[in-house]
Amino acid sequence: MTDPNLAIIILAAGQGTRMKSSLPKILHTIAGVPLVGHVLASAAALEPAHVVAVVRHERDRVVGVMSELLPGLLIVDQDDVPGTGRAVEQGLAALPEGFDGDVVIVSGDVPLLDSVTIAALLAEHRSTASTATLLSALLDDATGYGRVVRGADGGLDRIVEQKDATDDELTITEINSGTYVFGVGPLREQLALVGTDNAQKEKYLTDVLGLLKQAGSAVAAVPVSQPWLVAGVNDRIQLAEAALRLNDLIVRGHQRNGVSIVDPASTWIDLSVSIGEDAEILPNTQLKGATTIERDAIIGPDTTLVDCEVKQGATVKRTDATLAVIGAWSTVGPFAYLRPGTDLGAEGKIGTFVETKNAVIGAGSKVPHLSYVGDTTVGVGSNIGAGTITANYDGVNKHKTVVGSHVRTGSHNVFVAPVRIGDGAYSGAGTVIRKDVAPGALAINVAPQRNMAGWVEANRAGSAAAKAAAEASEETN
Repeated sequence: MTDPNLAIIILAAGQGTRMKSSLPKILHTIAGVPLVGHVLASAAALEPAHVVAVVRHERDRVVGVMSELLPGLLIVDQDDVPGTGRAVEQGLAALPEGFDGDVVIVSGDVPLLDSVTIAALLAEHRSTASTATLLSALLDDATGYGRVVRGADGGLDRIVEQKDATDDELTITEINSGTYVFGVGPLREQLALVGTDNAQKEKYLTDVLGLLKQAGSAVAAVPVSQPWLVAGVNDRIQLAEAALRLNDLIVRGHQRNGVSIVDPASTWIDLSVSIGEDAEILPNTQLKGATTIERDAIIGPDTTLVDCEVKQGATVKRTDATLAVIGAWSTVGPFAYLRPGTDLGAEGKIGTFVETKNAVIGAGSKVPHLSYVGDTTVGVGSNIGAGTITANYDGVNKHKTVVGSHVRTGSHNVFVAPVRIGDGAYSGAGTVIRKDVAPGALAINVAPQRNMAGWVEANRAGSAAAKAAAEASEETN
């Protein structure tokens, strides 16, 4: 149920220059979800009454993504006054008049901070009746982070930013994670008193903690259980580290649910992927987007599936597939390329060096090897011979090929669409089919073979082939 006394403010205004990218930092993805998408999901899981995002850099682009991920999100534009304190101040102004609960503040570039950790921080804040509670972390190397300065009693005294810290303060290894819970009233009051008299000339949110302490309010810093939970992403190195950490968690989750993953280090699985029990994922496999894999399927090695459906017991080996449906107990690969619109029926086969696109291939039908099948429907129980091409493009428009059920086509056929091959029809090797084939008919191109005796010796005199032919002729005679 919605918590009427909870609001969440997401700080998402930063440019992220260290990413060196035209894409806003918080829109870079891990596990198939933008960084800020992970933050929004954690926020929504807490069921707050209000979620506010403070934005600035690439405002329209960022808002478009965030609003799609969390409809009803309140958007606030940060003004020219720099600093997290000012961003929060503007976020508070967007809350409905009369809201008098707790405000959780999180950063849009901390994707691994889950709702369980935030909920625990909120519970600690409320159980101790604190005015402000900070989530901290203990790091081996705290360089670049604001330090948590504790008093003689061990309680939180204040936060000092790296650029404002003394030499002694720089030795502190407990850092500010940038995640807070405040009582909304005291937060509003103290933010109004915060200035920009510091090394960065910014309005620091952290200054509020010191002011609350001076006013006699209860403030606390609670160390997080695992420091990686609050790791921010500021460059490509940290992006890769966060992706690796999250992928490890995803892989372990599937393993615990009965999926065999042979080599977790080379297996990458997006957050939205579904895998059934007793499926087996072999090395160097990527499962992306809304891919679903049913039980007993075998995927990989060296396979990438994007937004695919793999039915029970199917085997997909060394394959690249996007928006494809692979039927139960069917086989695909090795070295197959399934483009969008491919639908392979149960117990069907798409074999070695086969490319398909907008192809519906019926149950038990096979395209074994070295073929291109595009804009095509194949019935049940048919076999498409090796080296077949559906010539679906006339230079302006795409056309459709229809192959019936229980058809047997010869090797190296070309179907010049639009064309229809009836049920039970056959075609000879090397046939170019330009006209419809009636059910049960045999389609062939009549071109009698001519053997021109002595041609090699006459036209390739002195070649190895000519010498071999001459020797063979002498042996025959």
